Amino acid sequence: MTAIPTLLAWSGGKDCLMALQRLRADPQWQVVALLTTVNRTYGRIAMHGVRRDVLLAQADALDLPLLEVGMDWPGSNEAYEAAHERALAEARMRWPGIRHCAFGDLFLQDVRDYRVRQLGRAQWRALFPIWGEDTAALSRRFVGEGHRALLCCVDTQQLAADYCGRPYDGALLDSLPSGVDPCGERGEFHTLSCGGPLFTRELRLRRGEPVLRDERFQFTDFLLDEPAG
Repeated sequence: MTAIPTLLAWSGGKDCLMALQRLRADPQWQVVALLTTVNRTYGRIAMHGVRRDVLLAQADALDLPLLEVGMDWPGSNEAYEAAHERALAEARMRWPGIRHCAFGDLFLQDVRDYRVRQLGRAQWRALFPIWGEDTAALSRRFVGEGHRALLCCVDTQQLAADYCGRPYDGALLDSLPSGVDPCGERGEFHTLSCGGPLFTRELRLRRGEPVLRDERFQFTDFLLDEPAG
């Protein structure tokens, strides 16, 4: 059976990493590239705030090419969707016949519905390899299998700011308040994957300055201690 090529929407965090693991374990699918929305104004992954050079190092260590959906700041949803369609068109040129893109979403139905509609307009189909997984079990499996990640953003309306910058490990999971999803699926926090069984090498990162944005979102800047590639 010939594997079906697919892109993987890549935020840099743990859930998309677990989606990658699931797809790589399934002979039906072949992940051919990562697809990431990048804020060109600041040179960072949109939402997570991860530096672009760290993103490039992730792609290199996962042995996958990277397709960027470039966005200027401020931008509109219409501009994002147009940039996304251009990236899909580029993917079709590089991998003729590709029509699938996978996501690491877990249970937010409105987000899933949006992705299905967005891809459908370009005659693509969305995949959700870890959809419906129990987030408590998934978070423990992530840690238990030796995957490594760091909290790079915290919504301080849902979780204390001092969680930002901490390793995503068993101690952190044990300390999360009740009501906070252990995978941060409701936006409580975002993560930066930096090592483990899917990486060909661990990323060497050092912690930079903390930044509070919009009087709500606490970010920790992580800097690469070695060049990508």
